[in-house]
Amino acid sequence: MNRHSVLYGNNPFDCAQEQARGQRVFCSNRGRRGGCGKTFSIFLADMLPRHTLTATLVWGWLAQRLAGFSAKAAAEKAGLPFALETVYHLRRKLRRNLARLRTLLCRGQSPPSSAQADPVLQTVEHLQIVFPRNECPPAAFQLGFQLPFLG
Repeated sequence: MNRHSVLYGNNPFDCAQEQARGQRVFCSNRGRRGGCGKTFSIFLADMLPRHTLTATLVWGWLAQRLAGFSAKAAAEKAGLPFALETVYHLRRKLRRNLARLRTLLCRGQSPPSSAQADPVLQTVEHLQIVFPRNECPPAAFQLGFQLPFLG
């Protein structure tokens, strides 16, 4: 394996700049090496593949939602640098991925009893229990399961 190049993507806080999102890796098949000859991406744990949002920004929003704020108020309190429509798109995407997220989280630990009525918030509580010592459970999810948090 050879490091090929750095992956850059949109910086969520400054449209004029890019930020490093990961590393391209070349699986060398030259000479006696038995590689496949392809390149692939390795993303940093805090980066959500195919999204400008980072796991830290998503977690800040989810933590505010768990504290009882509405989607809009949680976005404002978390300081998300996006339009409100992006927040609603994020909420729809989370709802579509709940079955996959909950199935994976159940591998780590059974779901806790919850007073929350919203399945997204129940999943957030489950995420906190599976990754209790992490500052950003979505990043820990990606690192632990080697799958993107938002699909």
